[in-house]
Amino acid sequence: MPASPGGGTAVREQSGDAVNAGDPRALRASLGRFATGVTIMTAAGNGGGPVGLTANSFTSLSLDPPLILWSLRADSPSLFAFEVGAHFAVNVLADAQVDLSRRFASRVPDKFAEVAYAVNDSGVPLLHGAAAWFECRTESRQAAGDHVLFIGAVLRHSASEQEPLLFHSGHYRLLGGLL
Repeated sequence: MPASPGGGTAVREQSGDAVNAGDPRALRASLGRFATGVTIMTAAGNGGGPVGLTANSFTSLSLDPPLILWSLRADSPSLFAFEVGAHFAVNVLADAQVDLSRRFASRVPDKFAEVAYAVNDSGVPLLHGAAAWFECRTESRQAAGDHVLFIGAVLRHSASEQEPLLFHSGHYRLLGGLL
């Protein structure tokens, strides 16, 4: 057996048979084993109206300078607003915002109807009740497979004391206790 970085013996544990990465359903199931937070990405749409969608592809990229990364399907009807807009916001949902996540993941025509939000100086919606939000300027975008990657420079941010909403194996989850 090969040595592990810590000097011990590396042991490869496998809970199931390996599956070729070309099987999208199996790949999605394996990727779903990674728990993520749930966000709603917002921007000012063409003509100034708000645009938003649920995404769990958000991650921090750099603290110095402060950068974040997220991705959007290349065939998303909301892609144009994020490609032409210079600013967007990441709204990290609180655990009580499951219905909001579902609404913004749906094809409801007016996702912002009856949703409490404020608009920042760039015209980007910031959702009330979020666990955190990040106001960003688009630094770059790049096509990657069936998605477009967005890197945003964090201009302002805020966090509340609320617990975040989590997503794991195709289901919403609550944050558990400390280990």
